[in-house]
Amino acid sequence: MRFASAGAKHLILFVKDRNTLANMKYPFEQVKALMAEQGLVTISLLWRDSDELFHSRNAFASGGVYEDPATGAAAAALAGYLRDIQWQGKSEFTILQGEDMGVPSRLLVKYGPEIGESVTVRGEVRHIE
Repeated sequence: MRFASAGAKHLILFVKDRNTLANMKYPFEQVKALMAEQGLVTISLLWRDSDELFHSRNAFASGGVYEDPATGAAAAALAGYLRDIQWQGKSEFTILQGEDMGVPSRLLVKYGPEIGESVTVRGEVRHIE
């Protein structure tokens, strides 16, 4: 469990298997209160498929919804966190998010080696009208 920020505070939690991620459930009002108390924007649950691929779910009770299908801010925060801990994986990776809620999104993330250096997040998400 770690906190990460790229302008907004996110709790980063890695799970050991994909099934745990797929079965994410939480008590909405309690988590919303905890997020407000801690100043969290999302709780980012992640499963690492490989050094180039992560699967993610982002609890977004602070925003009034159970889950966000594509969270660029959390992706940027994760990239900064991985860079800052000198993670030995890839500095370019994909995050698949929203699959388990039926709104699949693909976020492509890239970061450089220097602390404070820009992070790039781009990708494909659903169209909202």
